[in-house]
Amino acid sequence: MVTSPPDVPDYLQRLQDEMQQMFLRTQKALEVVVSVDDAKVGQTPKDVVWQVGRAQLYRYRPMAERTVASPVLMVHSLISKAYILDLYPGGSFVEFLLKRGFDVYLLDWGTPIEADRNLRLEDYVQRLIPKAVRDIARASPTGRVLLLGYCMGGLLVALYVALHPRAPLDAIVCLTTPVDFHKMGLFSVWADRRYFDVDALVDRVGNVPAEFMRESFSMLKPASRYSPVQYISLWQNILNDRWVEQYRAFNKWMNDHIPFPGECFRQTVKDLQWNNKLIKGELELGGKPVDLRAIKRPFLHVTASRDHIVPPDSAAALVAMVASRDKEQIVIEGGHVGIVAGRGAVKTLWPRVADWLAERSSAERDRSRKRNGAKRTE
Repeated sequence: MVTSPPDVPDYLQRLQDEMQQMFLRTQKALEVVVSVDDAKVGQTPKDVVWQVGRAQLYRYRPMAERTVASPVLMVHSLISKAYILDLYPGGSFVEFLLKRGFDVYLLDWGTPIEADRNLRLEDYVQRLIPKAVRDIARASPTGRVLLLGYCMGGLLVALYVALHPRAPLDAIVCLTTPVDFHKMGLFSVWADRRYFDVDALVDRVGNVPAEFMRESFSMLKPASRYSPVQYISLWQNILNDRWVEQYRAFNKWMNDHIPFPGECFRQTVKDLQWNNKLIKGELELGGKPVDLRAIKRPFLHVTASRDHIVPPDSAAALVAMVASRDKEQIVIEGGHVGIVAGRGAVKTLWPRVADWLAERSSAERDRSRKRNGAKRTE
């Protein structure tokens, strides 16, 4: 059977329509790329409980009936902005927990200024986190707190709990947290004391500039920064408003680094990256030894299978180092940021962490005991 050729005017019209669609996609994609910095992030309604220096403790307003009695405190890293945990509506770990009935607090370290150059790990671990936990526990109906730290925030949480083993905590979650700093991949190479003079850097500039931090992370995967793949994906999805919203918010955060307090940076490089004191059991903060075996609360560590920032080998030893009877390590498929704020987090990390915490909240444990007791008496 012989088919007749397409009608020329119809063919030309379809071609014109496709060309217009292509130009529209390209125009919108360019507009998105140049306006990433305007993305709206951290939109979940919240109140400032207190501010100490640049650090602020937020309490988020409820979005559902509170069904988990103990509140959760989220602690972020020192090297990036905390809104990655509250990226955009529908793509926010904070929002997810609120809708699951949690009372959510977040400790945001803010953007350091010159006056913060002398901050050390002790300021976070022995002053600010303890204050936040005490204040939240006083307002908690259980008198206890669920504690969650991400990346270096997880390290700060682990150090805090090790130094305060009797803190009013129900359970601890660390996300992608390093403990063996000799297995930090390229970071270990770049920080090699034979080539890197940390004293010269901190003495000259004080706080380590945000640009230095951003370029360090970018150099871990230099090809991805200039790869056309992300722009091709943007072009293909440019008419999907939800996809574009996530792209803009995520890329804003990726380029929105903050300075690292100078003395804390010096301390981290020398004590952790050079001498690996934490995993050797030699770390001291404020004159007190840090022994992760002092951690005996329920403990969960979540790592990412393709983490290029905190390689799995650098995080793998954490669970074995704590003395909790109830402890678990979960490996989630994905990258360092993707498992926490990527499109798949709502189906993977967020529900698993939420369920784990809810089961270990004081009130939840009390109800479980009552149910078990009732069964034994039947």
